Amino acid sequence: MTSAVDTNILLDILIPGQSRVEESKRLLELYLAKGRLVICEIVYAELASQFLSAQDLNRFLAETGIRLVSSNEKALYIAGGKWVEYSKKKSPMQCFHCGRHLKLSCPHCASVILTRQRVLSDFIIGAHALVHADILLSRDRGVYKTYFSGLKIAENS
Repeated sequence: MTSAVDTNILLDILIPGQSRVEESKRLLELYLAKGRLVICEIVYAELASQFLSAQDLNRFLAETGIRLVSSNEKALYIAGGKWVEYSKKKSPMQCFHCGRHLKLSCPHCASVILTRQRVLSDFIIGAHALVHADILLSRDRGVYKTYFSGLKIAENS
């Protein structure tokens, strides 16, 4: 089994004082025992902020058994298509965790405020997991449930 890992799971471990560090460690250990862990180039780039050098980042990945697998053309094309679908929607804010839509309104006129909360990177991570893995380890379930219905997302332990 190949499990793709989203940045938020790894940042739980890398940033001191995170409340979900143990939960994320257990999740990684559980899925590493089932097969291999992979990240895409976006996750690699996002993780770079936590390391002084590429060598340090690569050492962390090697020590945790995580491999960098670059997105192929199919994954990138899917990501672009899902991004277009998302960018055309005018929807209320969405909970990153469960996907529920929330209405935010102006306190002055009561008009509903519509916003886009996602960037293309989120769609590349989702499409990469869909094409290159069997499951995605992430806490950002909302966008993946909505736009990647065929993607299996791990439940927290």
